[in-house]
Amino acid sequence: MAVLNGIDLEIGQKIIETVKNNPEFGKTMWRARTSWKGGTKCESDIRGFKVTMDEPPDLGGTDTAPNPVEMVLASLGSCLVIGYTLNASMLGIELQKIEIELEGDIDLPGFFGLPSDVLPGYTQVRAKVFLKSTASLEQLEEVHKRVISTSPVGLTLSKAVNLDVELVKRRTA
Repeated sequence: MAVLNGIDLEIGQKIIETVKNNPEFGKTMWRARTSWKGGTKCESDIRGFKVTMDEPPDLGGTDTAPNPVEMVLASLGSCLVIGYTLNASMLGIELQKIEIELEGDIDLPGFFGLPSDVLPGYTQVRAKVFLKSTASLEQLEEVHKRVISTSPVGLTLSKAVNLDVELVKRRTA
């Protein structure tokens, strides 16, 4: 079993070949269920994992956990780290360290329903990627191009996505 950067290369190659030969296997659906825990605190259940979110005090919360827009940044950062790990591994490039610094700009008037020319949500997200490797700069740039062009979270943030939010009225959950 060949392992690089913690990735089993044989399994990685088998997954790629399976999706290449059977594109239907690549069509996936992901789920989460989020419930209110009082105030601005909520908890999401994702495949049995519990993820808590809250707001900082200056947004009315109790600061017990990251807020949802911080989780968006963390999701992007995690997706990028995974992308660098998998792509580098499949190209035979060893990585010693990956760190990604992310920041984003949000205009609060729109979120509060106040008149604003800016819609609520991120208007700009910036990420700085730090890779430590003995690979050449050209090799790392190739990995970078692959990651940026294939990151599911990055591409979701950078384009319009169909969003269907349905209100279901019921007396009990």
